[in-house]
Amino acid sequence: MSNETKHVVNRIGKTDQLYLSENTPELALERADLRLQLVVLSHVRQEQLHFLQEAIVLLEQARIEFEEMPLSLYLDLSLNLAKAYMIYFELTKEQRFAIITQQILKPLAHYDHLDIYFFLAYASASKEEFAMTRHWLKKYVACVDHDLQLLNAHPAFNQARQEEWFISLIHKKAH
Repeated sequence: MSNETKHVVNRIGKTDQLYLSENTPELALERADLRLQLVVLSHVRQEQLHFLQEAIVLLEQARIEFEEMPLSLYLDLSLNLAKAYMIYFELTKEQRFAIITQQILKPLAHYDHLDIYFFLAYASASKEEFAMTRHWLKKYVACVDHDLQLLNAHPAFNQARQEEWFISLIHKKAH
C-alpha cells in the first residue's frame, strides 16, 4: 500500500469517527471525496466500484439530509456526485450513469456554473448526443475560467473534435 493510500485510508477513519459525533454537509463532502481518491488510487475494479458506491451514497444522502446549506456547498455536492457517476460510466461504459449525471445537473444549469456545463457536455458526449454536447460546450467556453486544454485533451470529446463546430468554437476562443 502506497503512502498516499495509507494517508487517505487514515483520513477516512478519522472522518468516519467525526461522522459518529456530528455529521455536516462539509464532512459528507470530504468523506465522499476521500473515497473518490481511493477509486483513482486503486487498480482493482471491484475496489473501485465499492468506493464509488460508498461515495455516491454519502453524496446523495447529504444532498437530501440537510435542509439548510449554502448554495455553493449544494453545488459542490452535486458536482462531486456527477463526477462519481461519470467515473462509474468510465469503468462500466453503461450509459445509465451519464443519464443520471444529466438528471442531477440539468436542474442546476441556470446557475451558469462552469463545471456544471462541462459535466453536462461530458455526459452528452458519452451518450453521443452531439447537439447537446455542442450546446453545453458553447455555454462552457462562454464562462471566463473555461479550459481549452481540457477540451482538447479530454477523451470524451474525441469524436466532437472532428466536427467543424468544435474546431470553430475552439479557434474563436483561442484567439
